Amino acid sequence: MKKVKEILWLHVGIVLLSMGVYFFKIPNGFSTGGVTGIGTILGALSPISSGVWIWILNIGLLLVGFLFLGRATGLKTVYCSMAYSALIYVFEYFVPLENPLSDQPLLELVYAMLLTSIGSAMIFNAGASSGGTDIAALILKKYVKIDVGKALLCVDFVVAASAFVVFDIKTGLFSLLGLFAKAFIVDGVIESLNTCKYFIVITTKPQEISQFIMTALHHGVTTGKAVGEYTHEERTMIHTVCKRAEAVRLRERIREIDPKAFTIITTSSEIIGRGFRGV
Repeated sequence: MKKVKEILWLHVGIVLLSMGVYFFKIPNGFSTGGVTGIGTILGALSPISSGVWIWILNIGLLLVGFLFLGRATGLKTVYCSMAYSALIYVFEYFVPLENPLSDQPLLELVYAMLLTSIGSAMIFNAGASSGGTDIAALILKKYVKIDVGKALLCVDFVVAASAFVVFDIKTGLFSLLGLFAKAFIVDGVIESLNTCKYFIVITTKPQEISQFIMTALHHGVTTGKAVGEYTHEERTMIHTVCKRAEAVRLRERIREIDPKAFTIITTSSEIIGRGFRGV
C-alpha cells in the first residue's frame, strides 16, 4: 500500500510540474531558474522549442550525473526527469500554445508557482527529484567546498535576470518574483505534506490510552512516571506521534477514557522512523 501511494504521489507530481511549466511558465517567459528557466530562455532565442531544450538539458545533466556520481543519481530521479520532459513535449505536440492562456500575467505566475511547487514537493516526498539542477547540486557538493544552496541560488538568479534581456522588463520582474516565491512555497508544501502531531498525555489511565494507540492507530507509545509539584500526585506521562488525520481520533478517545487527562499536542513538520518516514 505504501509503495502504491508513493508511485501515485510521484506521477501526480510529474503531471502538476509539467502543466505548470508548459501552460504557465513557457508562454509567459517566466524564467525562474533551473532547467525550465534555461529551456524557456533558449526556446525564445532559437528555433528549437522550450520543451525540447528542457529534454536535452535534462538528458545532458543525467549523463554528467552518472559520470560523476554513478548510481547516486538514482533511478527515480532519472525516471522523473525523463517523464516530465517527455510530458512537456507531448503537450507541445497535442496542445500547441502561441500565447498565454489569459491576459493576467500575475494570475498566471501564481498558477505557475503553485503547480510547479506542489508538483516538486510531491516528487520530493516520494523520495525522488525532477533532476536538472538537483544533479548539479550533488556534483558541486561532492567536489567543491562551497555552499551549494547559495551557488544554485546565484545560478537561478542569473537565469531569472536573463528574462530582462531576452523578453522585457515586466517579464524579468515577474521571473524574479517567481524565483523568490518558489523557495518558500516548496518548503511550505513539503512541511504540510509531512505534518504530524506529537502528543504528551498525563493521565491516571495509561493502559487504556496506550492500548488504543497501539491497536487502533498502530503507533508506538513511550511512558514514564510524572509527579506534579503542586499536588505531589503521581501520574503516567504518555508520549506518542501520529498522522494529522489520526490526531482528532486520538484526542477524542483520550477525552472519553480520561476526561481529566492533561494533553499537550504540538505540530511537527517531520517524523523519521518506523511507521512514518525512512531515514
